Amino acid sequence: MIWTGRFDGDEPLYHRVFQRVTLENNYDNILENDFVLHGFAVDEGVKRNKGRIGAKDAPDMIRKNSSNFPVVNPEFTLKDFGNIYCPDENLEKTQDELANKVAEVLKRKGKSIVFGGGHEVTYAHYSGIRKAFPIQKIGIINIDAHFDNREIDPEIGSSSGTGFWQIAQEGGIHSMHIGIQRNSNTLKLFDTAHEYGMNYILAEELFFDNLPNLYSKLNEFIETSDVIYVTICMDVFNVSIAPGVSALAYNGIFADAAFMHLFKHILKSKKQVAMDVAEVNPTYDPNEITARLAASLVNEWFILTEN
Repeated sequence: MIWTGRFDGDEPLYHRVFQRVTLENNYDNILENDFVLHGFAVDEGVKRNKGRIGAKDAPDMIRKNSSNFPVVNPEFTLKDFGNIYCPDENLEKTQDELANKVAEVLKRKGKSIVFGGGHEVTYAHYSGIRKAFPIQKIGIINIDAHFDNREIDPEIGSSSGTGFWQIAQEGGIHSMHIGIQRNSNTLKLFDTAHEYGMNYILAEELFFDNLPNLYSKLNEFIETSDVIYVTICMDVFNVSIAPGVSALAYNGIFADAAFMHLFKHILKSKKQVAMDVAEVNPTYDPNEITARLAASLVNEWFILTEN
């Protein structure tokens, strides 16, 4: 049993996350504002993108590190629909499977959570949101060192690095990329971002005195979106706090006060309907510190969401 933790009592004041989790297989059980979890136990896209494989083992590790957080919102519930796998290397089929399940969640007004897995989860998660909100303007906030907007190589197929390019081919894209590194993206990738109107904030812009300017950018982005989807690639963070990832970032950002203020500002939006964390790689994660950070970031949404 993955969902276990310290038991202090049955009364709500004592509750931790594991005490509010139910294991589910019937989407008709989803109620409005329920948090609904899928694990995307897949890293075929990382493999295709020449990254360090191992992220397929992350969903259960993130569950483990989510279990013991105290419940702050009295109405909080989490319904866990288990993991999706990719045993036959057919990434596209697996992405479709997740998309269909996410759509079922959102059509019932649940809030979609996905624990990855590689960042190929983005295209799958977005596709599910699009199925549920076919005419709404979906704002994607991508917290990542990379744009992930590579064109698909026909001989390889989609990967963890092609998601935003794929989305842009389907009628345009409305995205904000936070933590972009100049030394992690070629000029071609910057050109592609400009071509498709992808908004971005460089990693070097994430400092406390610059928060008013960043708030303004984010407010404008959120105001021009109908629904918000937040995706976090854990390789955006410095290797000292996130060593267990598919691609290390020696000069990545920190989960410091400036970042957390900005992050919580995003999560306070009532337009947010979905969130995922990607690229946790337990093979390279001593003391599970990257999984713990990923779990902590998702838990911030649990804390800040009002029913």
